[in-house]
Amino acid sequence: MSEGKHLGKGSQQPALPDDGKLRLYSMRFCPYAHRAHLVLAAKKVPFHAIYVNLTEKPEWLTNVSPLGKVPALEIVTVAKKPTLIESLVICEYLDEKYPENPLYPKDPLKKALDKILIERFAAVTTAMYKIFIGGPEKNPGALSDVSTGLDIYEKELAERGTPFFNGDKPGMLDYMIWPWCERSDIIPFLVGDRYKLDEKRFAKLLKWKDDMAQDPAVKSHYLNGETHANFLKTRRTGDPQYNMLVMRNPSTPAKRQRIH
Repeated sequence: MSEGKHLGKGSQQPALPDDGKLRLYSMRFCPYAHRAHLVLAAKKVPFHAIYVNLTEKPEWLTNVSPLGKVPALEIVTVAKKPTLIESLVICEYLDEKYPENPLYPKDPLKKALDKILIERFAAVTTAMYKIFIGGPEKNPGALSDVSTGLDIYEKELAERGTPFFNGDKPGMLDYMIWPWCERSDIIPFLVGDRYKLDEKRFAKLLKWKDDMAQDPAVKSHYLNGETHANFLKTRRTGDPQYNMLVMRNPSTPAKRQRIH
């Protein structure tokens, strides 16, 4: 996965080859954009990634993303080159457009139930953001709220009796919640030993997390907890360092850390 420079104010819109490839406007540390990267990787769909500075947005961004949001997926093979926004809309489009490796269940009821579980994960992400942005001191109970939210998914894995929510390999539900599960490794860097998932209470979910980390699509965009935490710290200061990875030696990938 490219770790290209994030383009900001005053930049020129990149000139890309007319090769028919999808164009994904993204931000390297955005969990919603992360979803689109995961699905594109799982589907093995070639695309161009254009990274955007979301603090100092380039003037041309609204030409391709009217609301100035990422992810935004430009479909260049269709007349007028329409752009899709909202991560779930993009990912469902990709699943239907490229059906060779289906990520949603074919059964309409199972698909609907998985969509509900994706929506319910908002309880976990809300609690996590309280910790990330304000810290546990300003948000007492947020750490407990993360665990309470995850109880639903531990129970769901137990009832399904499979390594992944999708069965023997990851599916849409797995990929849609993964970006925040990856970012949960930020929390120990913020609160130290006060955060650790109970290995008995979350035995299946922790095993799922280890298995997900070995998935090729996950590996293609993976960053460890320390890297995510370093970016978050710059965001807290009001000067997010979007390009902090650009100078890293590309032959030295971020190592995964076993932190719960």
